[in-house]
Amino acid sequence: ITGYKVQRRREGASPATINREVALMKHAFNLALKEWGWVSDNPALKVSMEKEPPSRDRWLTYEEERKLLGASPQWLKEIVVFAVETGCRREEILSLLWKDVDIFQKAVTIFGKKTGDRRTIPLTGRALEVLKERARTKAGAISGDLVFMHPEGSKVNIHTLRSAFKDALERSGVQDFRFHDLRHTFATRLAQTGVDPYTIQKLMGHTSFTTTQRYAHHFVESLRRGIENLEKSRKEREEKIITNLSQNAS
Repeated sequence: ITGYKVQRRREGASPATINREVALMKHAFNLALKEWGWVSDNPALKVSMEKEPPSRDRWLTYEEERKLLGASPQWLKEIVVFAVETGCRREEILSLLWKDVDIFQKAVTIFGKKTGDRRTIPLTGRALEVLKERARTKAGAISGDLVFMHPEGSKVNIHTLRSAFKDALERSGVQDFRFHDLRHTFATRLAQTGVDPYTIQKLMGHTSFTTTQRYAHHFVESLRRGIENLEKSRKEREEKIITNLSQNAS
């Protein structure tokens, strides 16, 4: 297995890719060991994982968002806004069906193909306006299954989206940015406004809290609110003690 890792490094595989492959080996050997009884040991457990670089932490500033939207055609602009306002993955947006949209409850139900779970996301005013606009246009008529369609009436596939998004980035001057970073933008803005990590985990559809913790350095407002609550509680106790002492003295 160590020899395999060396070979993969020579082939140019990234540390993250190698780690996923080793993790797959560990899982396969665990099945063979615990469920099938084919082996008596899991050799993959004895092999260390590769050291991975820090996770990418790129999000869209409000000024960059303004420039990007200004350089995007209407159909792309709607997708970008929806991504920023909901944190949905690219495929979750492109496969969103009208039957999973509840305009009256102001929420959408997302089926995460990556996790296999369903989650309900309350909609912001901007996201709700996007859906209402889609419903008003011919391409986004409620009678159709998909919410986000190309102006020509066809489904927006990954290649079309990638090409249009790249062109919009070039016209806007926004650099070092990927579509998936729109999802990071959603989580980062939540964290920066003091939303607690548990809520962010549920809204993002993270199966592991470890994934959500990557935004921990943005939770300054949450931490400040905790200190303020502690300070408020201390002052209330002191005031209560002083009040009691005054009443006893009188």
